[in-house]
Amino acid sequence: MAAFTLAHLSDPHLPPLPAPTLRELAGKRALGYLNWMRNRRKVHRREVLDALVSDMQAQTPDHVAVTGDLVNLALEAEFAPSAKWLESVGMPDRVTLIPGNHDAYVRATQHRFAEVWKDYLGGDEASGGVMFPSLRRRGPLALIGLSSAVPTPPLMATGRLGRDQLDALERMLAGLPAEQVFRVLLIHHPLRSDSRTKRLTDSSELLALLKRHGVELILHGHDHVHSTIWIDGPAGKIPAIGVPSASAVAHGHYPAAAYNLFSIAREGAAWRCEQTVRSIDDALRVRQIRQTRLI
Repeated sequence: MAAFTLAHLSDPHLPPLPAPTLRELAGKRALGYLNWMRNRRKVHRREVLDALVSDMQAQTPDHVAVTGDLVNLALEAEFAPSAKWLESVGMPDRVTLIPGNHDAYVRATQHRFAEVWKDYLGGDEASGGVMFPSLRRRGPLALIGLSSAVPTPPLMATGRLGRDQLDALERMLAGLPAEQVFRVLLIHHPLRSDSRTKRLTDSSELLALLKRHGVELILHGHDHVHSTIWIDGPAGKIPAIGVPSASAVAHGHYPAAAYNLFSIAREGAAWRCEQTVRSIDDALRVRQIRQTRLI
């Protein structure tokens, strides 16, 4: 079987930020806007994002996974440009998206991402509205999308799946092991975090579920750093991989924008999965910085 290549990028935080109205700056958005003007607009650069996506497309992956935070304050004016950016990355059959906490930043527009990006979010058999978990079959992969995107109070960036989504995920995973599929779980928040303000609040329930049923690979964003942790599955450890923001310049302890490529193939009765990390430098050149066999 020829290897299937899955690209993964996250947290583009699409710049520039449209000018908000005074009414939109009420509540949590006021602090977010202040943070953008003082700090984040210097970090998230459109030329960085464009260079990274161009390099990714030159690698001709079979599919692209984007794990959330396309927008910044979930302003109404952010959603149309984000849809155009998604189209520039690829068509919905070639790109799978899940939302991040910034995409559901406030209650007033928490529904907008599902309306504007529905063709990229929905599962293969979705009818009507977008439902999570979603399931997409691409080549040997079963791409399982979760939504941890919920509005939160000021200074909080936590995520939550909820009982209904966890129960549906358990039923979905229980029906997949008999098939010859490589299961990839997509979630915005990492499954383990030391931060009270940025964690997945029901991560213990998800970890217990994955220990019972397992997947082959977990991809996430949110922390804006390179990350690999191993969690318990029913037959061994599962790699959970995080990636930096796709639009960021290096700053403080945060690395420059990067994306991952995963080469996945069946070898006899087992899977092989190799990770290649490509990152941008100060001259906007994207180069391979690491290659690792995960499975």
